[in-house]
Amino acid sequence: MKTSARNQFSGVIKEVIIGAVNAEVVVELNEGESIVAAVTKESVESLGIKPGISAIALVKAPQIIVVSDFDGYKISARNQLSGKISEIIPGAVNSEIDIETKGGQKITATVTIDSVASLGLQTGQTVTAVFKAGAVLLAIPA
Repeated sequence: MKTSARNQFSGVIKEVIIGAVNAEVVVELNEGESIVAAVTKESVESLGIKPGISAIALVKAPQIIVVSDFDGYKISARNQLSGKISEIIPGAVNSEIDIETKGGQKITATVTIDSVASLGLQTGQTVTAVFKAGAVLLAIPA
């Protein structure tokens, strides 16, 4: 599959929780990591989403927030994957931050160059990639 979303996480559907309008779908990745996607009930039905099937969770790089220190706060975003910055590619306005998780997943985030400076981001630093369940698109094999 070719797509402009650089973050493509392969896994297996672990759980589907159906609500009144939307559903939460948990995709289990390597090493016990998981991603939660919020999709419509209609998407669950039309795509045949159910536990045990393969899926790819797609997240665009601008949807990823890089957190270097929670400073004792908790946040509502369900997806929080910790890892180390493997590369920082500076641009004119934004920089690309590549993060490798303990499970071997590569996550790409785009953040402003001002944010890179103010957070003191550097290669090898431990950070957390954060994104909302609504930012996740699911792809299911046809």
